[in-house]
Amino acid sequence: MRFGFGAGVNPKHHAVFEQRFGFPLIEAWAMTESGVGGSIIANHEPRHVGSCCFGKPPATLEYQLVDENRQPVARGEDGELRVRAAGADPRRGFFSGYLKNPEATEEVWQDGWLNTGDVVREGPDGSLHFVDRRKNVIRRSGENISALEVEAAIVSHPAVTTVVVTAVPDELRGDEVAACVIVAPQIPADQALSHELVEHCLQQLAYYKAPGYLLFCDTLPVTASNKPRRADIKALARQRVEAGDCLDTRSLKKRRPAA
Repeated sequence: MRFGFGAGVNPKHHAVFEQRFGFPLIEAWAMTESGVGGSIIANHEPRHVGSCCFGKPPATLEYQLVDENRQPVARGEDGELRVRAAGADPRRGFFSGYLKNPEATEEVWQDGWLNTGDVVREGPDGSLHFVDRRKNVIRRSGENISALEVEAAIVSHPAVTTVVVTAVPDELRGDEVAACVIVAPQIPADQALSHELVEHCLQQLAYYKAPGYLLFCDTLPVTASNKPRRADIKALARQRVEAGDCLDTRSLKKRRPAA
């Protein structure tokens, strides 16, 4: 075995895996729409293991990171990744279009770039680091929170088997963080556990990223490939929070004093 290849390894598991099994997990980025020609691969050192780094774009690919108004962001800031082929034909090697939907094709190719919907951060050396899908980013009091980052923190607790984090409306802060959690058999899904999970998050994350609501679930809707149906889960979370069918942990979200 020379290497593993893919995307989305839990950053906390990345180095541990490589040390245990003795071969690298090579992170990469691509979309069905971009094809191989639009892929970016962390196949050169430094790979920045444990930081969701998927490498530097090749010379054949141009890229931008932009804000919600399609304006470039400064290095180190989160922005939506836009890519295109270098040269006279920006769509060379990319998909030809969505079947019988030219409007959707032109929408994803706004401004001559393939607008990926992925939020990415550029590091000091030009390496790109995945943050989350734009539609999964939670906007709380002006702070962007990655649902994937909060999920990684919660699922590291031994009582949790599955978690999906999503935004729910908050009158004061815009969004609040809600965690839909499935716990291991024989574990009581109660208020004590909800407080324990929030404390577990506060030890790893900035206080504002911890869940403000815990929703214990027996099952969560998934796709045919067993991926969470996030739109359905977001709607479920909103309904349950509005109905009060959840554990409110917002009072636990407090800034910790510096050590």
